[in-house]
Amino acid sequence: MNKNKLWQLVFWLGPFFLTSGLTIGLISEKWGIIPLLLTILGLIICSLWIIIQSQQSKWWQKRSTQSGTNALVATLSVLVILGLINFLGIRYHLRLDLTDSQLFTLSPQSRELVSNLPETIKVWLFSKDQNLQDRELLDNYHRQSNKFKFEYIDPQLKPGIAEKFGVKDYGEVYLEFQNKRQLVQIINENERLSEIKLTNRLQQITSSTTAKVYFLQGHGEHPLTASKGAISQAIKALTDKNFTTSALNLAEQPQVPDDATVIVVAGPKKELLIGEVTALQNYLNRGGNLLLMIDPNTDPKIDTILKDWGIRLDNRLAIDTSGENLQLGPAAILVTEYGQHPITKDFAKNISVYPLTRSLEIDPVSGIESMALLKTKPYPNSWAESDQKSEKLEFNEGQDLKGPLTLGVALTRKLSNAIPTTLPTPIPTTSPTPIPTTSPIPIPTTSPIPIPTTSPIPIPTTSPIPIPTTSPIPIPTTSPTPIPTTSPTPIPTTSPIPTSINSQPTAKESRLVIFGNSNFAVDGLFEQQLNGDVFLNSVSWLSQQDQQLLSIRPKEPKNRRIVISTLQANWLTIIAVFVLPLIGLTTGFIIWWKRR
Repeated sequence: MNKNKLWQLVFWLGPFFLTSGLTIGLISEKWGIIPLLLTILGLIICSLWIIIQSQQSKWWQKRSTQSGTNALVATLSVLVILGLINFLGIRYHLRLDLTDSQLFTLSPQSRELVSNLPETIKVWLFSKDQNLQDRELLDNYHRQSNKFKFEYIDPQLKPGIAEKFGVKDYGEVYLEFQNKRQLVQIINENERLSEIKLTNRLQQITSSTTAKVYFLQGHGEHPLTASKGAISQAIKALTDKNFTTSALNLAEQPQVPDDATVIVVAGPKKELLIGEVTALQNYLNRGGNLLLMIDPNTDPKIDTILKDWGIRLDNRLAIDTSGENLQLGPAAILVTEYGQHPITKDFAKNISVYPLTRSLEIDPVSGIESMALLKTKPYPNSWAESDQKSEKLEFNEGQDLKGPLTLGVALTRKLSNAIPTTLPTPIPTTSPTPIPTTSPIPIPTTSPIPIPTTSPIPIPTTSPIPIPTTSPIPIPTTSPTPIPTTSPTPIPTTSPIPTSINSQPTAKESRLVIFGNSNFAVDGLFEQQLNGDVFLNSVSWLSQQDQQLLSIRPKEPKNRRIVISTLQANWLTIIAVFVLPLIGLTTGFIIWWKRR
């Protein structure tokens, strides 16, 4: 063998070693001694070959060398670009969902919930087959956090795990968090894994508390069970978010229950009794939370509550002409302007609908913070109409109010600013006989005889002689006379805000949300656009629970299947198989005949 040919064969080992080293390192993802050694050896051999060729001949000046070098550089550039694209595609997920209901994109609430998981949570799917749609949804959850895990289990292959969860049939999906297990749903060919069900169960199983929401009844409010004008869908949505709901009749019960987290007054048609209004005031004054939804042309006589919070109900009807292009009446308000409040901060320019609503006016009150939640478009698109009986709705200067109008408000009052809900006279809780803090006999400010700090004679806790609770003679506040600290009779301390049985010591503030409409939460409209999110976020914010998420909920995919009869299906088959091809052939023949 010629010596030059032998060297050429040796130098061919350079590309071989280089390729082998890179392949081993990339596939195994471990750059150990062998792939590094092969790569370095290949680079050294290739470099030596280039140096020797350049010294023996004018190898770099040849046209073939230049063309080959350009081709090699271009090929390497393409490979590097493809590698970078794949690297970025693996590390960063950029997805474009063009479906109408964003079927393949997690909702803001789902993303926020999974991103803030306190511990690892796992989804168990007891199924033989892995549906692509379900797997894609679970992968979307997993991309938000590594704490979200899932696993498919065949109950026949692993009966021990199936028995631990109590699996009865194929398709059951369970959540496991800490020591808790909960059934999500049963999936099959017709019903796939639902984001809204999975997110609701995630929120339930990770929540440590259950809030109680009472709905005031007895004044024509919306029914809680399914019927005309009911809010049963809102009740179900609250239950899915781990709330407990119940009806409340203050005419039968003189005060708000101690376990009430939120009170909802949804569309009262009749007046509230004075005692009911007082009970709601007392509830707010001790740190309660109230949601008011007051329709136009109604007066529930709650002005005393609204005045304390600086809210006035406008009796005029809100008008919005921007919805007429969508075949909506001028009294159906489309809201796309939201306040930067936790309830509505994630709504952006999305739509919520409020048919027949009134506007609200806010007066500044010391100690109360307020923020508008919903606003209409500015005039001339919206205004508050005073003449509601006129067939032609138009703005009248001096009678109507120009937009933008405020349709919803959220208010906060610190508990220290609350008004006492009981009598100002303090009642000691440790003694059946009140011990007066003042005395009818004046005590001198100085005394030559020292008074001992302890007493060998116990002071009786009861007295046959009643002790007056008030004194016409005040006691000096700067008396040096020490007060016995070891008396067996406890001395009650006075406070400007007395302790009430219904007080909520954990509450730091009182909250109020009011809307000029209640129909946005009734069945049918509740699922439209962001209506349900407005209601649920309001209740969640009022509950003052940190773990409650205030964002846009996941939506159920819309059913767009076309239901046709057998005759219609046969006609479609005939048209697709025979008529359309015949039209194409006929058109082609006519064009050919004219050009012939």
